[in-house]
Parts: sequence; C-alpha cells; structure tokens
Amino acid sequence: MQDCLTDWFLETCARQPERTAVVCREESLTYAGLAAEARALAAELLRRGVAPGDLVGVRVARSIDVPVAILGIMLAGAAYVPLDPGYPAERLRFIVDEAGIGLVVGEDVPARGHPAAPDAVLPRVAASDRAYVIYTSGSSGRPKGCVVTHHNVLSLLRAALPLFDVGPDDRWTQFHSINFDVSVWEMWGPLVTGGTVVVVDADAAYDPELFLDLLLDRRVTVLLQVPAVFRLVAEAHVEAGRPRHALRYVVFAGEAVDLETAAAFVAGQPGDVRLVNMYGPTETTVYATFKLLDEEALSGRTNRSPIGHALGHLSITLRDADGVEVPAGEAGEMWISGAGVCGGYLRRDDLTAERFVTSDGVRHYRTGDLARRLPGGDLEFLGRADRQVKLRGFRIELAEIEGALRRCDGVRDAAVEVVSGREVGDYLAAYLVAEEGATDVVGRARAGCERTLPPHMLPATYTVLPAIPLTPSGKVDRSALAARR
Repeated sequence: MQDCLTDWFLETCARQPERTAVVCREESLTYAGLAAEARALAAELLRRGVAPGDLVGVRVARSIDVPVAILGIMLAGAAYVPLDPGYPAERLRFIVDEAGIGLVVGEDVPARGHPAAPDAVLPRVAASDRAYVIYTSGSSGRPKGCVVTHHNVLSLLRAALPLFDVGPDDRWTQFHSINFDVSVWEMWGPLVTGGTVVVVDADAAYDPELFLDLLLDRRVTVLLQVPAVFRLVAEAHVEAGRPRHALRYVVFAGEAVDLETAAAFVAGQPGDVRLVNMYGPTETTVYATFKLLDEEALSGRTNRSPIGHALGHLSITLRDADGVEVPAGEAGEMWISGAGVCGGYLRRDDLTAERFVTSDGVRHYRTGDLARRLPGGDLEFLGRADRQVKLRGFRIELAEIEGALRRCDGVRDAAVEVVSGREVGDYLAAYLVAEEGATDVVGRARAGCERTLPPHMLPATYTVLPAIPLTPSGKVDRSALAARR
C-alpha cells in the first residue's frame, strides 16, 4: 500500500507513461512528461535549500504548471501552501509570514523549465508528512491554515474512488482554485486512476459559454461543481440547444445542492450521467459524505438537502451544544471522526483545541454544520449553527468581513448578511454606519475590502444606515437589516 500521494502517482505513471496526464488549452504532458517536470522542480527546490517538512508557496496561473508545482513540491518532501494570484497582497503576505514560507513556486522559482535531474536523490515521504496547508476564513478576522497529511488524502481516495466507476479513459476538469480543497480531488482522482486532468483556463473558468465549449470539445467525463456555478453552466447548455456531452459524473459540493437545476439537466439527456452530492469541510479532507442523486432524491420530497452517508473512512454523529448525541430525527451539529480528520490549524493551538475535541477516546472535528438523520440513515443538511456560511463553494466567516469593514476609513460599525437574489443567486450585502463627518463611506469601504479580502469575500452591495439595528437582547437584528435593502 502506498505511503504517500507521489508514490501512487509514480505507480500509475509506470503503467502508462505515454498516456496524457494533463492538458490545458494547446499544451499537454504525458504521465512520463509530468513526472520528469516534477522531478526536475523537486531537484531545484532541494538545491535551493528546501528541506523535508518545509512549507512551499504555490502561486501559478491556471495552467499545466499547477500539477507540476504540487507534485514537484511533494517529491521534494515538502508541503504546498496555495497563494491564489487573485488574492489581495495583504492577505498573501499574512499567509506567507504565518506559514514561514521561504520559497514560492511561480515567483522565486518557475514550475517548469529546469534541467532534467535523473540522478537526484529525493527524500522519502511518509504518510504522516504534511501534504498541504489550505487557509480558510477565520471568525476572529484572522485566516487559519488547515494542516492536511498524505494519510488524510490517501484515506479519502481509498474510501471514495471505489464509489465511482472511473479509470484511464476518464477526463476530469481541474476547475477550482487550489485555494479550494475540491481541487485536491480534481487532481488526484485522475492521476491515481490513470485519467487526464483538464485544467480549466482563466477565460473558461469565468465564462459559462466558454466552459461549456471546453466540456464538449475535451469530452470531459467527470465534472465537479459548486451548485451556484453549475446553474450557470446548465443555463448555457439549454441556450446552446442542449448539445450532447460526454459527462458520466457531475459531483456537487461546497453548498446546498440545487435539486431543480440538477434534475432539469439530466431530464431527457442521452447517455448515463450520474449526479452525486458530497459534503465535507476542509478540516476533514475535502469530502465526508456521498449521495447518489437518483430520481427520488432529485424530487426533494423527503430530503431537501440530501448529503447521504459518511464515507467509509469517517464516522458522523449529531450532537447538541453540550456534545451529547441527539435522538434519531432531531437536528444536531455534525461531529466527524476518522482518518480524514486533519491535524488541526497551523500555529493555532487554541483554535485547534476548540474545534478538534476528544470524546470517549475518539478525536472529532466539530463542523458547526447542522443535519438531521432520516429513516434509512441518510443525512439532511440544515445549514450553519453559527454565522459561518458557504457561498459559491467557499467557506466564509461573516465576522471576518465585518472586521475588515470596521477597519476601513470612515466606517464606525458594520454588519454583513447573505442575500438571495432571484436572478444572480446568493450574494454578500454590507451594511455600514459612517463616522461623523465621513464622506464617500461606500467607496472607502469597497476599496478597503478589495485591499484585504479575497474576491469571494467581497460584498456585492453596500448600504449606509444611521445605526445597525439591534434586538432587545443587544444582538444584530437580522430581520430589520433585510427590511433596509
């Protein structure tokens, strides 16, 4: 059994060195070519002083550089930290400083183009070694880095891949930013089963019509999508006359599935496309549940947000605020235990102790997500127990955005809510209280947020109020805010 992700990839490479491993626009690499580029990068990183266990930043554009960079860093015995080029400089500086990153692939060293290194002695990587650290939104206003090991990811792959009929003939899209951990499944799913990674370039990623063309032209068979984005792709498909596609699987994750859109997409379609809904926080390594969306599930008659059962390497219990398991059929917070639960947060022992708890000798991650277990064992997702939200696949702490707004010039107080729009879907709405005498508060707040927050955390609308409305108990009156829009 493989000890690390790179071992599994190299075993696949040895079986089929000349098959296409990755493609983006007109560029492609075979498995042998990808392995050679990654080995050369690993040798260069070692030459520059990277040591096993180090954290190395990755800041590359959507291209075949993505898998090269990740594989190269892992072959050097290090772990990667995504640094999305679209994130504000201040946020990237925070991540680099806190993670102690000394080298960034894509800035200090290119991903490709290094001399071949056939004689390079690469370090041995253990299952317990870190594979990556992905930073997520923090309720304190400080992003937190989830530390994930090779063992965590290997456990996911071994538990989840047998639920899919995939192999060397499949072509998977790499659609998501590597700052979003669905990208882990998008890359390793094909690379350990002999398939092809189809990296979605920036133009196609932000244009549903171009993305649909890519799906059709590349004959993509496995597509992973956040429901809000898939809705746009499905609309483009209808507008194009519902052309025949090669999709075999569409996997939803990141937010509550849109059953109506999913059902309409497969209605009357030739072929055998299977729709799957999966749920999971970054702290439990990408996915924690699996649900095949059959006709009954798509109807939504008994379960409006079906996330299915726990994957085989995990266990999910539903508990009340005191950590006591709730009776069957009642709502409770999902506590997840098992091989996918990560080691905690980088240099955040206090937060790790708060969210990762041991009960009856078993270590759990407290998700903050509510669910109900239905007759038959399926879980129904019910939303957040706190003010953390998921929007277009990204987990967002509204308190972090509120903190950023309060630090803006001219802003005395702020509140943020998620608003549902009929045509544009869910979006973030900011409510501001201006300091006395302040001018252009909206412009200052918008500019301040753009300097410090990543794009997915930027409010779409700003409303200036004389005061943030409060309930008699002193909490923000959310219903009153909704009335001010």
